[in-house]
Amino acid sequence: MSLENDKVLVIGGTSGFGKEVAIMAQHKKAEVYVIGRDQDRVNKLRYDDNIQGSSLDAQDEGQIKRFFAKYGSFDHVVSMLGGAMGGGFLESPVADIRKAIEDKFFANLQLVQIASKHLKQNGSIILTSGSGGHPYDASGAIIGNQAINTMVQGVAVELAPDYRINAVSPTWTPTGLWRSMNSKQLAEQKSNVSENVPLGRVAKLDEVASAYIYLMENDFITGQVLRVDGGVDL
Repeated sequence: MSLENDKVLVIGGTSGFGKEVAIMAQHKKAEVYVIGRDQDRVNKLRYDDNIQGSSLDAQDEGQIKRFFAKYGSFDHVVSMLGGAMGGGFLESPVADIRKAIEDKFFANLQLVQIASKHLKQNGSIILTSGSGGHPYDASGAIIGNQAINTMVQGVAVELAPDYRINAVSPTWTPTGLWRSMNSKQLAEQKSNVSENVPLGRVAKLDEVASAYIYLMENDFITGQVLRVDGGVDL
């Protein structure tokens, strides 16, 4: 139940949930690496928090393989890969739905196939699923999240007993994913989402990030999807 001296990789770790997970893991005395697309944010994390980082496209098979070849095995690999999508099945372009599923499911499937070969004994992989939304207004995203949940169940059996895999499933939370929104749009979105959450608000970054830390530390959890969503799916 400790991360001290563990080697932790956070993919998508320069903002939002990923950055919070990286900082929390470091505070628990883990050796933390992050992967991000934005070199400036990678540099800032190195300077401000003394966390090692690399700028690359984690969906590119060659780039992620070269990263593991350079940095070796990890105790825990956390993935924030995947985006968001609004719109139902009839009006959304097929290309948009396909991309949402590709970015969410197939990008993580490729990562799992590669990263599972670079886990230390009793290591774990933690993916990011999602809660909230409906098939009629978030078609590709819903399929991607459901596919992540199914993959976690299957891979957990395939990796056992030496390694573990789980997922965290947050609902909409104001993170860097929504940086294109202005303050007014963000406030409206928070209000709209909160109306449908039983707990009456959106999550805080540390509330979601702590779920990833818990799944790293508890060695007897595998194949599970931990929903940090205020009960939105209820």
